[in-house]
This record gives sequence, C-alpha cells and structure tokens, in this order.
Amino acid sequence: MPSIYDFATWAPLARLLTVGALEKLVVEGGFVVGAVSRSGSVHTSRLGNGSSAHRRAQWEAEQLVAAGLNEFGLDESGLDEFGLSRIAYCLQVSPAGDAVLDLFDYGSAVEDVTSPYPVSMVLRDGAVPQPWRRLPSPAPDAGPAPSADPARLERLLRQRLVDPVGVTDAQIAAAQARLGVSLPAELTALYRVTSGSRGDQKYTDALGCELLPIDELSIADSRRRSSPWYYAAGEAARTPSDATVQGLPGSPGWIVFASDGGTARFAVDLTPGAAGHLGQIIVLDDGRSIGGDLVADSLTAMIEHGSQDWRPARPDEWPAVARINANAFSSVDAAAHPELEVLVIGRWDGEPLSLAAAVGLPRLRTLQAQAGTLADPMQIARISGLEYLAIGVHEWRVLLQAAAVPRGLSAAGIEIDGQEDPREVVALANELLALWNRPLVSRTTLSGNLQPN
Repeated sequence: MPSIYDFATWAPLARLLTVGALEKLVVEGGFVVGAVSRSGSVHTSRLGNGSSAHRRAQWEAEQLVAAGLNEFGLDESGLDEFGLSRIAYCLQVSPAGDAVLDLFDYGSAVEDVTSPYPVSMVLRDGAVPQPWRRLPSPAPDAGPAPSADPARLERLLRQRLVDPVGVTDAQIAAAQARLGVSLPAELTALYRVTSGSRGDQKYTDALGCELLPIDELSIADSRRRSSPWYYAAGEAARTPSDATVQGLPGSPGWIVFASDGGTARFAVDLTPGAAGHLGQIIVLDDGRSIGGDLVADSLTAMIEHGSQDWRPARPDEWPAVARINANAFSSVDAAAHPELEVLVIGRWDGEPLSLAAAVGLPRLRTLQAQAGTLADPMQIARISGLEYLAIGVHEWRVLLQAAAVPRGLSAAGIEIDGQEDPREVVALANELLALWNRPLVSRTTLSGNLQPN
C-alpha cells in the first residue's frame, strides 16, 4: 500500500492540527479539514501554536505527505501513472488521542483549486467556459501604427547594446514553423540584433523587459491561458467597438516575447480590437484571465519609451457580468439585462432573493449563489442555457430531490457555508458526478493514536 494511506504519514500533521485547532476538535462531532498537494497545502484550521518550532514542524509534516503523493502510482521507470496530485482530509480526535482520518482522492473530474472541498466539478470531459471558446473578431481596418519602424528599432538597439549578437535566419524560420505564424517585421528586427536577455541586467535595462530566447516564443491562445471553471465561469469576453485590445482569454495572434521579470508577459498583438494597431504591444498578467492592457502602439515605441506605462484596455464587466452584494446590485431585478451572461450572488444580509427576473435572459450561462441567498432554488430549473451552476448544499439537495438539476450543465460548483462536514459535501459531489457518469471521489478511512509512545 502506498505510504499516503499509512497513518504514520499523517500523524505529524494531525498532532499539529490537534494543537492548533483544539477548540474545534474537543466539541461533540468536531473535525478539521484541509488538503495537501505536491506543491502546497490549504487548511481551514491553525497548525501548531505559531512558534518557529511548529512552523518548521508544519513544513516537515506537509513534506512527508507530499512525498507520499509523489510516490503514489510511480512505476518502475519513475513515471506517475495515476496522477494523484493532491489529497484532502477530515480529522477527528478523541480526548484520549484516538484519531480518525478520512482521506479524499478527488480524481480527475474535480478541479484543483484553493479549497479542501470538492467545490468545482467538470461534468463533461474537455469542456471549457464560453469565453474560452471564443475566437478573435476580424478587424480588417486595423494596420500598423505610425510609430512602427523596424529599421529605426534596429538602430535604437544597436545604439544601446554593446556588441549585440542576434539570431540566424534559420532560427527565425524554425520559430515561425514551430508557432505556425510569421513573425512580424519589428519582432524579426529585434531578434536580428539580440537573441535574448533572461537574467542579463544590461540587456533588460536596454530593452525595458526580459526578452525571451527565440526558441521560447509562445502563442498566448485560450488553451495556454486556461483557467478552472471555478474562476473562469465568472468571466465574460467583451470587446466594445472602441476597444484597442480584444477582451478574450487568449488569441492565436498574441505572440509572447518578453516578461517584466515577474508574472506579467509582453506580447505582440496581431489580432487587435477595431481601435487598435496591428503589432501593438500588450501585457498579459497571470492574475487576470481575460484580455490584456496596452503597453505601446508598436514594438519600436515600447523600446524607445519604455514599458512601464500600461494603458488599461479592459471593458467594464456590466452588463455581461453582475455581482449582487452589499457594494453592488441589490436585487436580481436591478441586475437583469438582455446581455447578462454571469450572475453572481455573494454575501447577502437581506432577505433571500428571487431569481424570477433571470428567467428567460437569452445569454445567461453562469449562476453562482452563496448558500442561503435564494428564496426558491426551484426557480433555477426555469433558467435555460446554464453551463455552470454553483449553489449551496441545501440548494443542490432541493434540485436533486425534485430531479430538477439542469442537464445542460458542463460544470458545477458547491458553495461552502462556513466549515461544512466534507463527508456530506463529498456525498453530494458524488451524486452530481454520477448523473454525468464522471469519476467519483474516493474515500479512505485511517485510524490511530496520536499520544506519544
């Protein structure tokens, strides 16, 4: 049996949880919840007493569990055959130190997001949210900016760089063949002078960015900028008629060629909005999954004037996205609009809300509602066209009991209200997954004593 299912693998973590979450564990039926992955962890309770010794112990305990994940499914060649990348747990401990640990392997249908619960499930294999299925709209009138000047760009670079060494024609041809797109003239001019600046500060200072080696050029299409349904279903792709940058998750015309040294990436835009320029420079940030901000009208302008002044080019969410909470819309009636695609009901202190105004909206595809915010969950059954639905455990139970779960869904979420029993949430998740014949969440129960020998 893999060590991930050995109580001894979990005992150090369980002891720290017993110290940090004692007030939760000592009550009748008390439990604590968390999840550990190969790259990190999330816990709904404190681990240890906050001392430096316990922080070190936490790291060591999580590494022990991560090592168990790493060995899970390894064949003789060292390859991971099963792909178990994280595991969630529910811990109960008696006053005598007897511990019961329920482990949950969420499998391939539950998305890996920052929650120890199965809060988002893909119901149709390979399904992606609507914005990720959108292609750029043609902008036949868009042309290069007046500032675009490959010859001037080359002169600027040779003035700034000492003994520059560029790439060969063969390397440029190879990059074009790999990407499936011809490199624009300005980008070709850039690489004819310098082959890359990763980690070389003098090049970074001269260029205003960290230029990628030519064999690391990439296309920031929607596949490369993928995002879990849990986050992406709440986004909308909008490109107003006066937009410079198309409001898409990605485009086959966004060629990423540099970074700012952090999470931001610079791209040449060959599919601009109607008010943009062919070959303009945009910035894409991993913290935002839709669209990009304008950096410069051309690569020449960016190198000449710098890349620090980004011009926001992302349209307002409304009317495609409406968020109902204390700081935004106060009712579904106020939020309803023929162009509404995403309706999010967040923390709400008022009376539960009616969804009547959302029934019949032609574009509504996402509904997310915190637990307890809906007056009548059965109104959901009257909303056609939903591809993502995220509601509380009670609301899902109402739909399941009435056999009214929308069957057109591609993904589903469970909104957690406080610290709910993960065993009940997993049972609900499995009922939903079973409706689409998707892989179920498995549960393994371990037991042992945490008192020192």
